[in-house]
Amino acid sequence: MTVPESPRRVIVVSDAWEATWPLVAESLHATWSGTGPVAVVRADAQSWATVGEVVRTAGFDTSQVVHVASLGVPMAPGDLEYLPSLREVALSPRSGYGSGLTEELKAVFAAEGIRHHAHVAEGFWGQSVAEYALALTLCGLRRIPQLHQAMQLDMRVWDYAPDGGDRAYAHRGAQFGDDDRFASGTVAGKRVRIVGAGNIASRYASFCAALGADVAAYDPFAAEPAFHRAGARREWYLDRLVADAEIFAPLVPLMPATRGLVTAAHIDALPHGCLIIWATRAGVTDTAAVRRRVLADEVSLAADVFDVEPVPAGDPLLGRPNVVHTPHNAGRTRHANAEWARQLAAQFADV
Repeated sequence: MTVPESPRRVIVVSDAWEATWPLVAESLHATWSGTGPVAVVRADAQSWATVGEVVRTAGFDTSQVVHVASLGVPMAPGDLEYLPSLREVALSPRSGYGSGLTEELKAVFAAEGIRHHAHVAEGFWGQSVAEYALALTLCGLRRIPQLHQAMQLDMRVWDYAPDGGDRAYAHRGAQFGDDDRFASGTVAGKRVRIVGAGNIASRYASFCAALGADVAAYDPFAAEPAFHRAGARREWYLDRLVADAEIFAPLVPLMPATRGLVTAAHIDALPHGCLIIWATRAGVTDTAAVRRRVLADEVSLAADVFDVEPVPAGDPLLGRPNVVHTPHNAGRTRHANAEWARQLAAQFADV
């Protein structure tokens, strides 16, 4: 990306920030580049320089800069000396979360008439996580990862004759690969029970409903239209939600109000053979209860998130016939990071 001599918009990004959020700066540059000259300036991950210090040494005229998006580079009140035309700014801390706005900066921005933008939500990865949760569901029902692995190690995976193999549940005839001790087969006709009706949960619900599942969701904070859009029946009591679940998906963010929301009693009430989906945060459930029931072969689990991450190589959940596992990557797609940039850019005025 070339750096214009007098950019109107500047993206300042730390190497450390970009290591966690790749492609965002690139996507933001692509979004803004059609509206005028844009500069991207990368700061060394080891540097604690502020926005003003970084742009001052970048080698271009900063007097015409009206918009700044700072990704992982802090800003100080004194930086405005180098940005006399600044009118709008977005600050994303090194963690990627929060506003990056100190009380001192807030006062300075108010005095100078500078608008500050924080990222509005985590909706940018909603589609990626919801699709991944559906993929986990399909893999959990059909044992796709287990069959993939078995093909590389043992020819018996091909043998479903009545006198072949060593798995009683597989003796159902040719090409039958499901484990019918647990929820298996199609999503269609399954009782899918979801905790949440928000950005991720409502998408997942709509996917399952479109495939022909009987979908119900519990979310005491969601408005009625959320359930209609998701194609889900509203359940008012969590105790009732778990009582008949064949697929149980707690898909709410982890926060003080949701930590442990799904108790051990709820987990124990899930019917034998239920498939549990962990795709947002495991901590919304009583993870010890989930582990206990999974390891007892009472329920199955399809998980992208866990109670301890990284999951130790010797963890008993790994490699089980009733567990599908992936290393917490449901949300981080190219499309999600591009959407992160698009949602931030939409808050800025045209120039």
